[in-house]
Amino acid sequence: MVFAGSLRANSTSCAKQLRSNFTRALHTTVLRSSQGLGTQIAARLASSRHFSTSLVTPARSSPLISSPRWPGNNKPTPPAPSEPENDAAESSSNSAKLDGADDESPAGSSSQSSTPPSSSSGGDSNDGSDSPPPPSPQPTPTPSSIAKQSVPEVYPQVLALPIARRPLFPGFYKAVVVRNPAVVAAIKEMMKRGQPYLGAFLLKDEHTDSDVITDINSVHPVGVFAQITSVFAANNGTGDDKEEGLTAVLYPHRRIKITELIKAGENTSTAQVQEETQTVTPPPTPTEGDVAKIPQGPVQTSFLHNHAISIVQVDNLVTQPYNKDDQYIRAFMSEIVSVFKDIAQLNPLFRDQITNFSINQVASNVFDEPDKLADFAAAVSSGEVGELQDVLESLVVDDRLRKALLVLKKELINAQLQSKLSRDVDSKIAKRQREYYLMEQLKGIKKELGMESDGKDKLIEKFKERAASLKMPEGVRKVFDEELNKLMGLEPAASEANVTRNYLEWLTQIPWGQHTPENYSITHAQKVLDEDHYGLKDVKDRILEFLAVGKLRGTVQGKIICLVGPPGVGKTSIGKSIARALNRQFFRFSVGGLTDVAEIKGHRRTYVGALPGKIIQALKRVGTENPLVLIDEVDKIGRGINGDPASALLEMLDPEQNNGFLDHYMDVPVDLSRVLFVCTANNLDTIPAPLLDRMEVLEVSGYVSEEKCVIAEKYLGPQAKEASGLKDTDIVLEPSTVDVLIKYYCRESGVRNLKKHIDKIYRKAALKLILDLGETVFPEPVSAASTSASTPSSPADPQNKTVESQEPLANQPNEVTSEESTGNESSDRKTVTTQERKPLQIPDDIHVRITPENLKDYVGPPVYHKDRMYVSPPPPGVSTGLGYLGNGSGAVMPVEATSMPGKGGLQLTGKLGEVIRESAQIGLSWVKAHAYELGITKTPEEQFLTDRDIHVHMPEGSIGKEGPSAGTAILSAFVSLFTKTKIHPDIAMTGEISLVGQVLPVGGLKEKILAAHRAGIKTILAPAANRADIEENVPESVKTGIRFVYVEDVREVLYEVFRGQDIVERWKDTLSL
Repeated sequence: MVFAGSLRANSTSCAKQLRSNFTRALHTTVLRSSQGLGTQIAARLASSRHFSTSLVTPARSSPLISSPRWPGNNKPTPPAPSEPENDAAESSSNSAKLDGADDESPAGSSSQSSTPPSSSSGGDSNDGSDSPPPPSPQPTPTPSSIAKQSVPEVYPQVLALPIARRPLFPGFYKAVVVRNPAVVAAIKEMMKRGQPYLGAFLLKDEHTDSDVITDINSVHPVGVFAQITSVFAANNGTGDDKEEGLTAVLYPHRRIKITELIKAGENTSTAQVQEETQTVTPPPTPTEGDVAKIPQGPVQTSFLHNHAISIVQVDNLVTQPYNKDDQYIRAFMSEIVSVFKDIAQLNPLFRDQITNFSINQVASNVFDEPDKLADFAAAVSSGEVGELQDVLESLVVDDRLRKALLVLKKELINAQLQSKLSRDVDSKIAKRQREYYLMEQLKGIKKELGMESDGKDKLIEKFKERAASLKMPEGVRKVFDEELNKLMGLEPAASEANVTRNYLEWLTQIPWGQHTPENYSITHAQKVLDEDHYGLKDVKDRILEFLAVGKLRGTVQGKIICLVGPPGVGKTSIGKSIARALNRQFFRFSVGGLTDVAEIKGHRRTYVGALPGKIIQALKRVGTENPLVLIDEVDKIGRGINGDPASALLEMLDPEQNNGFLDHYMDVPVDLSRVLFVCTANNLDTIPAPLLDRMEVLEVSGYVSEEKCVIAEKYLGPQAKEASGLKDTDIVLEPSTVDVLIKYYCRESGVRNLKKHIDKIYRKAALKLILDLGETVFPEPVSAASTSASTPSSPADPQNKTVESQEPLANQPNEVTSEESTGNESSDRKTVTTQERKPLQIPDDIHVRITPENLKDYVGPPVYHKDRMYVSPPPPGVSTGLGYLGNGSGAVMPVEATSMPGKGGLQLTGKLGEVIRESAQIGLSWVKAHAYELGITKTPEEQFLTDRDIHVHMPEGSIGKEGPSAGTAILSAFVSLFTKTKIHPDIAMTGEISLVGQVLPVGGLKEKILAAHRAGIKTILAPAANRADIEENVPESVKTGIRFVYVEDVREVLYEVFRGQDIVERWKDTLSL
């Protein structure tokens, strides 16, 4: 097929595209473009620059040579013919400025003068059919005559110019920037002398830029013999007129090869060769008559030795003879043409270049010049530098075509990929645009039909519907209307609209005027409390009294309850039971460690991400304005740089103020008077006094052993059994085992630790059950086993999928066998499923009994080994006291005192607190003051303990001891030590003393008496002021077998402790009651 003929028809339609796309050529451009070089260069320059042209012609006088061969418009301009009339002008000036109208073509020039040279002019083909005839002997042709163009066939020594990035191909222009001053000067002199020829060779290192060749091995030996068609100054872009370089437009004619580096250049200025692809008309070359005037041999380039440039000896490379009708050559050419067509359909730039090539093709058929077609294919492709150089060095036509086809095929693949990516992006954009267009149409249709309004109207309508169903106060309604009107005037995309919308969301989600009906039935409340808790009779009675008042008044507002007690006694669960009894919604939040006031009062709306406080969030969550809000750990509230939350709670928990609680975010008063607040705390000492004054305190004391046994049997045991998967299994935890567990493992007032131990017992029982029966009785499900051992499930399974494995590596990876490592590599992904695993059925013949004898196998050795340190009568100086530990349990604590030579000092050990230390000082002072009355000294004036030191110790030094309940025990130990009288170990005492000997009341008597009962104490000495507390709150089961002695003075204590001793008979005379 005729490639040129097929593309000429499209030349007119592509002309506009050619002009717009031509300057975007990325690599190189097409040979013999009909468009002038000056037009392209002028479009890239901001201002006029000096340039020079060179014509190797005899000097003739002609008015047509007055302007250089530089077109100033978009029309192709033919080279000016050599005329005799131009001798004077040519001799006087060789350069001109780009000056608008002066660049127009002479009127006498013909368009045919721009016809490119034939294939024989480049020296790449032996086909001489298109060689120009010998020049006419007439010395003075007419202005309209056409001069044949020619270049020197032999040019042995040339200026060597290294080219970076891409090689040049014969017949295709290239613009390069030269910055080496020596090379610039040489080029200018060459232009003046009319010898604008040089050799262009590709640098081997693509990262190197230079204008001279210092080593012949730094460039490829095969390059091109090029003519400098035009030059102009290259400015530095800073506005300075100083020329820093030269831009030269090269037109390669033929292939050449370096044979010798005659002169190596001096690299005084490293230049960056910038290549710009331009397509211009062929340069004017000397006529054949002028060739004879060019000196042959080195004489013609002898002037170049005056410059510090590179000069090489070259030989012409001639394409080997070929038969254009060879089937392989024609097949390669047909394939290249086919690939060109494919690329032209994908890349408009290629289409323009092919059009220009076909228009300017001299031969009528593209198949007549296969070498030119191969060069064109390589020149327009963006292949690798090595592949393009191989095409340039190839002198065999079929080999050159093969390599050019390879480069062109890669270009086609890139164009196809680029087209595919472009189509994908365009399809996605078109799809989104289509969806958006259809959605907008749908919105418009629905709006016209009244089926649906836009998003803003719908949102406003939603807020109005919410507000209509609420009983908003007048002030809140006014704020709502203002904010709603503001939202109507704002654009949905505005940031203020989002803030207003969020505020209206919160304002309409607070349950204004909505509440749940309350149930004040005492019978119902008592039933609920008994179902949820065992014991706690005093707490239940107080709650029922509280509900009875609410039943009569119709409301319980104005009451803030605070439940105080040790951990694990059920304070939080009591709050839940109150909510169940009252049929109220329940919300709990903890303030332990809270340091930010904004958690209580909310953030102001000016902050990004602002939210209301916890109480407003609670109202939104429960949906009623009368919930029960449990504030946990109120005694552990913190205080930081963001304010004091305890002070913020004052407004919320004050019955006189919370009917108009003002949250920072809402900024409208919210009525909290119908909210029932229940607080929990472990200690009242850390609660601020103003906050404690607003709450009604209910003390939740610990459980006795009998209560713990019942709680374990009714609540803790069944819960732990079901949680361990042994619900229907015959596993019995005997009551005697629970009693041992309570006495020797869990002595705390609460039942939390007891619950942990019971859970541990049932977990251990489940493990022993699996180990004894084995995997045969309790096999793994088939699906789970197969899934874990096999490859990831197939995509067809909708319930299973795989995720990337995050399993940790083995602790000792060096010991992993090769089989295990292979298995780990194959299981890089884990299978996940949504199927629930069913519990296994335990055989009915399983029977397990947990007795006190085998309890040690489940929970380990006992924590508490014995309750009493002294079973037999201890030595003098030892008494038995009752203390209250920090975990909420009581303990029997012996007090040991001894004396040693010294100076009358008192030493205290046993991790004693400040109060106990003061009690010891008071007791010793009272004994010193009454030494004669106690029979310690013989006369009242006798000095006592002037040469003796006293040491007081309370065993179990790792346990901290604090509180005002050890005064009587310490004083009794002092009297026993100084009178050398023993105290019976069955007697225990508690109570604080004053300096004059009065016995003061103490707390924690229930826990202390429980510890004494557990230790087998027979007699307890207690303050008389605690008689009512002991008789009312201590269960009779605990008081059974214990004789209580209530005392008001230490003298009564001493008479009771030393009853039946000889010293008591003497005290009747000296130490009267």
